[in-house]
Amino acid sequence: MNKLIFTLLCSMSVLPLAAQTLHYVQPAQHFEEALVIGNGTMGAAVYGGIGEEKISLNDLTLWTGEPCADKVYSPDAWKHLDEVRRYLDQEDYASADRAYRAIQGEYTQNYQPLGQLLLTQLAPVASDTVPADYSRVLDLPSATATVTAGDIERTYFVSAPDSVLVIRLRAIGQEKFAQRIAFSSLQAVQTACYADSGHADLVATGYTAYASSPNYADKAYLTDPRRGIHFRTIVRAIPVGGGKVRQAYGQCLIAENCQELFIIVANATSFNGPLRDPVREGRDYQSDAARRIDRASAKTFAQLHETHVADFGRFFNRVTLDLGTTDSAIAQLPTDQQLRLYSQNGLMSNPDLEELYFQFGRYLLISCSRTQGVPANLQGLWNEHLLPPWSCNYTTNINLEENYWPAEVANLSEMHRPMLDFVQSLPPSGEVTARNYYGVQRGWCLGHNTDIWGLTNPVGRRGGDPCWASWNMGGAWVSTHLWEHYQFTLDKTFLREAYPTLRGAADFCLGWMVEKDGYLLTSPCTSPENRYAIPESGVRGATFYGGFADLAMIRECLLDTRSAAMELGIDRDYCDTLSQAIDRLLPYRIGQRGNLQEFFHDWEGEDPQHRHQSHLFGLYPGHHITVSGTPELAKACARSLEIKGPKSTGWSTGWRVNLQARLHNGEMAYRTLRTLLTYVAPNGKGGGTYPNLLDAHAPFQIDGNFGGCAGMMEMLVQSAYAPSSTPTAELLPALPRAWSESGHVRGLRLRGGFEVDFSWINGQLDELIITSRRPDKGTLKIECGGKKWSVTLKPGEWKMLEGSPEIMKLVNKRVR
Repeated sequence: MNKLIFTLLCSMSVLPLAAQTLHYVQPAQHFEEALVIGNGTMGAAVYGGIGEEKISLNDLTLWTGEPCADKVYSPDAWKHLDEVRRYLDQEDYASADRAYRAIQGEYTQNYQPLGQLLLTQLAPVASDTVPADYSRVLDLPSATATVTAGDIERTYFVSAPDSVLVIRLRAIGQEKFAQRIAFSSLQAVQTACYADSGHADLVATGYTAYASSPNYADKAYLTDPRRGIHFRTIVRAIPVGGGKVRQAYGQCLIAENCQELFIIVANATSFNGPLRDPVREGRDYQSDAARRIDRASAKTFAQLHETHVADFGRFFNRVTLDLGTTDSAIAQLPTDQQLRLYSQNGLMSNPDLEELYFQFGRYLLISCSRTQGVPANLQGLWNEHLLPPWSCNYTTNINLEENYWPAEVANLSEMHRPMLDFVQSLPPSGEVTARNYYGVQRGWCLGHNTDIWGLTNPVGRRGGDPCWASWNMGGAWVSTHLWEHYQFTLDKTFLREAYPTLRGAADFCLGWMVEKDGYLLTSPCTSPENRYAIPESGVRGATFYGGFADLAMIRECLLDTRSAAMELGIDRDYCDTLSQAIDRLLPYRIGQRGNLQEFFHDWEGEDPQHRHQSHLFGLYPGHHITVSGTPELAKACARSLEIKGPKSTGWSTGWRVNLQARLHNGEMAYRTLRTLLTYVAPNGKGGGTYPNLLDAHAPFQIDGNFGGCAGMMEMLVQSAYAPSSTPTAELLPALPRAWSESGHVRGLRLRGGFEVDFSWINGQLDELIITSRRPDKGTLKIECGGKKWSVTLKPGEWKMLEGSPEIMKLVNKRVR
């Protein structure tokens, strides 16, 4: 039976084990080797130790800081704008750079680690030697980690329905075991233990700093028990089928004579939204934690696990991907060994590993983005440092947005909502920033960084380098996700709620731009984290005017706002205003080397291979540069990427996969994907992928995982939607030779409210099924390899457009 149809007719995936599990034959020594699990709020990193197991814990709502939406750290900063613009008019870029530092405010706060759970084996005494049968596995479809070490099997998962981490220790043979259970934290905590009939609890209560600075600034970390986010962690140990558990010294639990031990961990914080003080107006975190632990401990392990697997599976199992077959000798190797061989041998074929990387991206998004109004951060959910790299915050000049590139296409629209809700919470703070830092009276903006409190001002404290501190296009970029979500769902209720946020971002753009030589542009501006080199003067700086990254984001923001207004049938006069502004934007320019210019003048970047390629935003994630619609600009984008080369940091390489796919350059997209899958040792340098498949910036940043996942889908399908026009989809637009022999994909979403399943053989489409997920009847135009189809479907209806008569008969019997 055809593989595509088999997956369509069955509820379970038929993909091989290697394409759905991470497996290792030794414990993790470093975080970059640990197995990460999470329920969207609570996260854990499982090391799989032999005698002592270390499990790092996180809570997505545990940050330093306090509400800051109405704070202005640099009053009247906007008054320095005239000085900066005067220097730019005089082409005095060095002075403009110095003057622009006056328009900066406070840094963001830091995302925090919760603590570590330590399980120490007391009996039988474990050797440090790794047993021959040692196994450490993360099964993606069930989101369950398993460690087999000697005579004990340990199972771990974090349940979203029950809001707890669950661990089961089970003796493999007849010999019973004893364990010490302890909790430690870098936070200020008090720990107490309580024994009850049939179980014992370890309770840790603590709080974070009320103010902190990044690890690259002054490293301030200020604590006060009367301020900051508070939390309670409860660890409950329950012997099953015999054994007992007791407290020891008030600091840990001892489980003895156990055949099976059931451990449940619940945590809650006082965070109650970005505008409420976490002490005076915080959540009742102590009651929340107690309620969660009591509810979960009333269930058996099997009940908790069954509920967890069903909940996770309803998201994960929506999409299957098969890119071919890996040699069995390679497929049986541990994941880290496969990754090392794959990156060392550029000719080695390992489609199972590529499929695993794709599904791991989807797994991570489900695991770290299910908390209302709190999106995944730079490390998703998993962080072990008090002062983590770049504060583990929301960096809005690419990283926050890249986290959510796969959400809609990968059929995980629900995981997009935390980011969308967060974006809609930013305007009150962003309006204060627009007025006080930029003198713009209407609309809202967002700087280079933000945090759980919704800080929007440009960071840097008046001393930060403008190349990263002074950028202000974050609102224009993040707001495009609102229209992106609508294009896939056609949810007009959502669009009506989101439209004021989208319009507010457009209002700021209109108010911020200035006119030069009859065109609208930004002055001052920077191109994210990049610097230019002026050959005539030798000046190397960041502040200039007429940056094409700014203009690309503004163009997309204005186009999206206009589309949203047209879709809702409102703001006709405003649409005219937007159209007039779009027509007056400074047009793109092509440089002497055939590249798309980044700067107003035809300057080179200080580093021609710089990791940021923000001026290519219109190609991806934007939509206004296309191979068919703007061929000259697309060619210039390709030239820019050629100059930069495929090798960069992890997240940047992930972005380049998508850019090459949009250019329909399948071979270069695949080459770039393989570059992203370069093995990077723990604590190693260079962009790529760590042994546990997490992205190496380096250090760890999760955005590269999501960029790579999105890029693989962009190679297989691209779609478009606009008001008053028929949605379109192109299949296999950038299929590389490595995947061309055969493959299939099921469950990808298209703009316009459709879902697609298809297979291919020898680079040619084999079967194609379209399903409507629209709220109303609608038509889709499809193109692949010169063939064109048009299909009109009612809500929930599906149709097979390509396939053999025998296959069609099978499919027609299927009930979705």
